[in-house]
Amino acid sequence: MKLSNVFNRRNRILLRELVVTDFKLRYQGSVLGYLWSLLRPLLFFTILYVVFVRFLRFGEGVEHFAVSLLLGIVLWTFFVEATTQGMQAIVARGDLIRKIYFPKYIIIMSATVSALINLCFNMVVVLFFIFLNGVDLTATILLVPLNILQLYLLALAIATGLAVLFVKYRDISHLWEVFLQGLFYATPILYPISIVIDNTSETVAKILMLNPVAEIIQTTRYNAISHDTITTTSFIDNPFIASIPYIVTVGIAIWAVYLFKKQQRYFAENV
Repeated sequence: MKLSNVFNRRNRILLRELVVTDFKLRYQGSVLGYLWSLLRPLLFFTILYVVFVRFLRFGEGVEHFAVSLLLGIVLWTFFVEATTQGMQAIVARGDLIRKIYFPKYIIIMSATVSALINLCFNMVVVLFFIFLNGVDLTATILLVPLNILQLYLLALAIATGLAVLFVKYRDISHLWEVFLQGLFYATPILYPISIVIDNTSETVAKILMLNPVAEIIQTTRYNAISHDTITTTSFIDNPFIASIPYIVTVGIAIWAVYLFKKQQRYFAENV
């Protein structure tokens, strides 16, 4: 997989056309169309906000917790969409693979870029609520695009590895769905990590913060909403342990690229 091939004109055009086609097919026949990309996380946020914040009183004493909850849901929704759609992309585009020769990773990229565009729309909504909630903006909000890039690269790496496995083993989609459900509750999205510290132990909280998704969400909250947000680096003193989320991300990327390069020649006959 040569880096130069990623940026040549032919591949850029193909990537763009696949992303546009994916958008058209996703909302075809829908009355609200593209608005669903904004409404879906907002409706999910509303349900969780009423249940967990209003009734169960999660996040009491946490500054701007409602906005933090919305930001966490938006980032999580992107992660789920990018990995799920990316995992199924090779099989879904099997007819194209058999007819045309082109770098196969573009198919996975198109699915994840489509999810990334949805995330950008949703981040505009989050920014609106940040202003509405009276959040004091600081210079660190300029780092949020880097946090999003980190999350995208993690999702792309996972999607690539899963896409290769999904070509042979369709049960992977069911296993990934179950894994995502567990990961959602193991990630401080619905609850502040301080609840885990107060009601369980610091050790458990530190283990949860080693999850790369949790690390990214908490860091994004820190940069965009409140510097009181607990991040992996501020919570874990040992720099090597605190770097585990980054090590895991790099490890997944290396595994995914290796697996993809090894198996891509067999895609056409297996999809």
